[in-house]
This record gives sequence, structure tokens and C-alpha cells, in this order.
Amino acid sequence: MSGAKLFQPVRIGPLELRNRIIIEPMCQYSAEEGCMTDWHRMHLGHLALSGAGMLIVEATAVSPEGRISYGDLGLWDDATEAAMARVLESVRRYSDMPVAIQLAHAGRKASCAKPWDGGAQIAPDRPNGWQTLAPSAVPFAEGENAPDALDKQEMARIRQAFADAASRAARIGFDAVQVHSAHGYLMHQFLSPLSNLREDEFGGSLENRMRFPLEVFEAVRTAFPAEKPVMLRVSGSDWMDGGWDVEQTARYAQALEASGCAAIDVSSGGLHAGQKIPVGPNYQVPLAREVRQAVNMPVIAVGLITEFEQAEAIVGTGDADAVGLARAMLYDPRWPWHAAAHFGASVKAPDQYKRSQPRQYRNLFDMD
Repeated sequence: MSGAKLFQPVRIGPLELRNRIIIEPMCQYSAEEGCMTDWHRMHLGHLALSGAGMLIVEATAVSPEGRISYGDLGLWDDATEAAMARVLESVRRYSDMPVAIQLAHAGRKASCAKPWDGGAQIAPDRPNGWQTLAPSAVPFAEGENAPDALDKQEMARIRQAFADAASRAARIGFDAVQVHSAHGYLMHQFLSPLSNLREDEFGGSLENRMRFPLEVFEAVRTAFPAEKPVMLRVSGSDWMDGGWDVEQTARYAQALEASGCAAIDVSSGGLHAGQKIPVGPNYQVPLAREVRQAVNMPVIAVGLITEFEQAEAIVGTGDADAVGLARAMLYDPRWPWHAAAHFGASVKAPDQYKRSQPRQYRNLFDMD
């Protein structure tokens, strides 16, 4: 039996994962009016056969104006729920991998073109564009259309939209929910003093800036079944002077844990167009390490984790409890198989694929 910690089980609240490899949310920009399509059936089904510990469905908007682009997924009405249920049912038919969904609102970073069409913001008066919303009327980048500053009634509507989406996710049968509080989207916009210039109880001090994101998290936690975990993704740093930083992230994580958060996924950046990110292998691991020292819940590290020994070192040294892979999984959708072979561990694989097992890795697919 392998001694690699990467292939030891880990608990996310009441949910036990077979290993510590998590497939992170990856926007596909391939929805139609917020609904999943055959692309999602193929994409998610493919990843669900990878042998990872958990699969998280891409950022899913809780309301139409919360989409990053007009091609984003949504979970705000019966049509989007039914389309998602059909795809998840197909995935479940051939895989028992736990599947989570990331619930999101893009705030001022909404109303954008698809990445392969340039990704620029689309003005409200142009096709596929709409008016964006944010804590304050501050655009993400110079020259963009300014968002409308949210009033308290609109904030209450968004908070309820998150709760309603969580209820729909429960009906569909998701094993977990992740609240998106990273990458410059709405919850992150409330957290950062660079984007939150409010003068009411939702702006100013750290406690005030955390207030609405914590209210949203608690609404989701209340709406989703108590026996299933609710997680959160956060940016550990804005990579900007005077912005959100890892010390504030640690305090946010502690408040989340007290509210019932089951795990926190530590990424970074996305809040300001002027960010200077020191991109390289493990560049976000120090952020995860500092958060892990502040909480007891599992911490997930992400960002340019591509090598087997690299991932094992992150969990083996205790910098994080699990690793999240995204682009590495697109490049090599059998990354967990290959990592298991490297460490002499086992992964779950469908019977139809077991004939692919190389002779030198006799026990690769021995897991029940």
C-alpha cells in the first residue's frame, strides 16, 4: 500500500473523499441562457472518470446579471435546474465521485465576452450585455462601464438568490456547495477596500466588509442540507498595496469556520487590473499555509500544481490538506491515475477502462 498522503482519505465535513485531489471549477462559457448543454455532459463526465477525490462544477450564477458572460451557467429557475439535473444524472450513472457546485455572482466583472472572443466587458446597450452591480460604483478597469452600487434591498435579493440556488442544488443531488468569494467577483468586491468604498455597515472596517459575504455564506449554509458540506473559495491576496491580504483572509476564514464552513479553497488575485502576481509553481501555497495555521477546517491549495511530487509535498508537509487542479486536469484528464501509478497507490476506475492498466502497475485499479 502506498504511503503517499495524497492518496489518503480526507474529510470535508461529513463527506469523505478517497484522495486529496480536487478538480477545481473551470468556466466553460458554453451554456445557453444559463442552461447546461451536451458540452457539459461530455466535459463533466470525462472528468468524473479521472480518479480524483471530488469534482467541483464551474462557477454557476445565482441570477442572470451575476454571470461573467452570456455563456455562463446559471441556477436561478426551473429551466436551468432541469438542464443541470439531466447532466448530473448522466454523470452519476457511471461515476460515484462526489460532485460539488460553485455558486457565484460576478458583480462588476459580469457582462463580458467569452475569453476566445477577447473577454472584454460588453456595454449594457450592446447585444449580450447588461448593467453590472457592485458594492460601489467603481469599474474593474479604466474605461469600463461603471457598476450600479447595490442598495440594501438589492443585496437582500442577491442573498436570497444564493439561498434559492443552494436549495436547487440540493434537489438536483449535489454532494456539496462551494460559495465563490474569490477572483474579484461580488463577494470579493465586498471584502476588498479597493472595491468597497461604502460608508454604511457593509464598508470600512474589516468586520463591516466581511458582513455581506458572511450573510451570503450563512444563507447558503441554512438552505443546503445540514448533512452535506458547504465550502468557500477565497482570494488570499489582491497583490496590491492597500488591498485584501492574507492576514485579513485568515480572519475571514476563522469567521467562516464559526459559521459552519467545511473547507476553504485559497486562490488569489482577480480584484484589480493593476495586480502584480508572482506567478510560478506553488506561488499561492504560502497563502494556503497561513490560512491553515489559523483554522481547523481543511484547506485546499491551488495554482500551477502540475507535478506528482509537488502535490505530495504540499499535503505531506501540511501546507494544505488537499490540492486543487484545473488546467492540469484539462491537459491530462488522467492525472490522478498517473499520480497513483507513480506513488504505488490505487484509484477508482470504471470497469470499461480497467483493461488499460499497465502490467507494471498491477494494483492501480484495485480500489473497490
